[in-house]
This record gives sequence, structure tokens and C-alpha cells, in this order.
Amino acid sequence: MAFIQRQYYHYLIASGAGLFIALLGRFTFASRYFNNAGGLLMLCFLLLIPMALGAVTAHFTPRTASLWWHLVWGPSLTVLVFLITALLFHLEGMICVLMIFPLFIVTAGLGALAYHFITRNRDDQSRTYVVAAFALLPFVLAPVESQFTAPDAYRRVENTVVIAAPAAVVWRHIVRVPPIAARDLGPSLVDRLGFPRPVEATLSHEGLGGVRRATFERGVEFLETIDVWEPQRRISFSIVPNTATIPPTTFDEHVTVGGRFFDVLRGTYELQPAGPGRTRLVLYSRQRLSTRLNPYAGLWTGYVMSEIQRRILEVIRRRCETDAAVAALVPHP
Repeated sequence: MAFIQRQYYHYLIASGAGLFIALLGRFTFASRYFNNAGGLLMLCFLLLIPMALGAVTAHFTPRTASLWWHLVWGPSLTVLVFLITALLFHLEGMICVLMIFPLFIVTAGLGALAYHFITRNRDDQSRTYVVAAFALLPFVLAPVESQFTAPDAYRRVENTVVIAAPAAVVWRHIVRVPPIAARDLGPSLVDRLGFPRPVEATLSHEGLGGVRRATFERGVEFLETIDVWEPQRRISFSIVPNTATIPPTTFDEHVTVGGRFFDVLRGTYELQPAGPGRTRLVLYSRQRLSTRLNPYAGLWTGYVMSEIQRRILEVIRRRCETDAAVAALVPHP
């Protein structure tokens, strides 16, 4: 540490103490003891561990430091160090790190703020007791939280596109989706997050009971059994992940489709008239979330599902409009 000036040692100690609490929490809540209760998706980890991180960082930060450093910069730096450590040592995937980053930043700041107001007129011994309470609280309350089941929440994500093609052309392109190249989809943040791209959708037979096989990159496949078949109007299907084809390393445990915390249950295409030679295509899906922070988790799953659906609709739109344009050039007898 010779390259660091002595007056900054206390800041490193403060961040190191906060990092220790965060890592201790990460390994504790990821253990088999708390796995059935939700593990790293327990509120004691998602909310109380970053609050403890913020309080511990503020406690060890020199009193001569600015209030901003006590309440904002110090806790935020410790959160960043923790998340970078989790990535470097493959403790968590990129999607999980991005999901908890804003939550940890806010709650770490709240922990530092709460510690500041509780201890501002107290002596050193009282400050020690307070920071110890912050550090112990997640681990004390975790066994209590583990007795409660995470609630289920059901959400609908909908995307719409207007296609310059008649319904007959659009229908042909949604019941079966020929192979999609990566260049057809274009760039998207969901690719960088590690979600596999859609590849194609086949159909065993047309009509009720037909099974669409929607395949994605890296061996991901979903079996979609059709239970609504209204030609050129609507097709709807239940969705079940084909776990026999999905490698266990494709998804992080916390975002695995069909897992404990998240599932996609249904998909529906609706075709609506949008003027002469134009069709409005609506794609919506129904998902299940089973976490203790469903409203927050839903913001992320909603974005990912919407982006996947949007890209699929764009591919269908371009293909339909190309077919319609070619058909318009063919002379009619």
C-alpha cells in the first residue's frame, strides 16, 4: 500500500469492512441452509445486507470526511467493489449484478443515512453498538424470513407492430418462424446480458393441439402447445421449457425460465385490421414471478421480455412486408 498516501488508509479500511459484510452475507445466504427460503433473493440479503454495508462503511469512514462521502460516495464505492468482486470471481452473472446494482446503491445509502442520524450525538461505544446491530440484523432476521413463502405475481407483457401486409401473409409468418440470423435481430442490451437469441419456431401440425418448438441459441427450447387457433385472427399457446435440451449453465439460477423464481406461461399472437393491406400484430405473454420483491423484479423481467418480443415482431414485420412487396410486383392474370 506504499503507493497510497497514509491519509487514505482509513477510507480503504472503511470500504474493506463494508465489503467483508457484503461477502459474508453473500456466502451465508447462498448456502444450502437458506436455499429453500430464496437464498440471495431473500429480503434480508437484498435490503438489509446493503444497509449493513452502508452503515459499516460510514462507521469506519474518518469523521473529518465530508457528509457526502459518509452518506453517498463511501457506500457507493463499497457496493461497486463488491459487485466487481462478484463478477471477477464468478459469484454472480452480469444480469444479476445489473439487477441488484441500483437496489444496493439506494439501500446502502439509506443504511449510511440511518446510521448517521442514530449516532450523530452518541459516544464511540454507542456507535460501536449501533453498527454491530446493523451488521447482525440480516443474519438474525433471516431465520424468521425463511419461514414465509415468497408470493406469486402474474404479469403480462405486450408488444405491437403495424405491418404493411395483409393478414394472410402475416399469419403464415407467425405459425412458423423460419431460422433467424443474428444480423436480422440487430443489437440489443439483452444479448450483452447473456440471454440467448431466438433462432426459429417450427410447428408439428396446424390447428388445436399443434406443438410449436421455439428454439433459441445455446440449446434453449420451449414447447408451445396451441389451445386457441383462429386462422388469420389469433393463435395462443401454453409454454413449457424443454429442460432436457437446456444446459444448466445457460441461465443464472435466479433468472432460469421455468425455475423457482420466474416462468413464462403463455404466449398469444393477435392479428387486427389496420387499414387497406395493413395488419396490426399484437404479441403478449404471461409470466410468473415468485420473489419477495416482485414489483422490482418485474421491472427487469418486463424489460427483457418486451425486448425479446419486440425483436421477434420486427423480424416478422420485415419478412411480411418483403413478401407483400414481391407479391405486388407479380402480374395477376
